[in-house]
Amino acid sequence: MASDEPGTEYQIVFARSARRELDALPRSLGLRILRRIESLALTPRPRGCRKLVGSTNLWRMRIGDYRVIYGVDDAQRIVDIVAIRHRSDAYR
Repeated sequence: MASDEPGTEYQIVFARSARRELDALPRSLGLRILRRIESLALTPRPRGCRKLVGSTNLWRMRIGDYRVIYGVDDAQRIVDIVAIRHRSDAYR
C-alpha cells in the first residue's frame, strides 16, 4: 500500500464533535483511545481496521467497546477523526 510508506506521516485532525466525545470519556479510556488515534499518523489503515460499507472513504477502528470512525485523505496526507462512540451508538 502506497499510503503506508515509512517516514511519511499523516496529520491527524478532529471534528469538533469527535473532540468533545473524546473529552467526555473517563481519563484512562480517553488516553488509551488517543494513543491509538496518534498511531494512525504512521499507519492510517492498521491491521484490524475496517472500511465502512456504504461510504466512500470512512474507516472504523475498534478499541474495546468503543469505535473510532475516521476518513483518510491520501493526497493531502490527513486522517480526519469523525466520531468516537460506544459501539451501540457508533453507526447512527
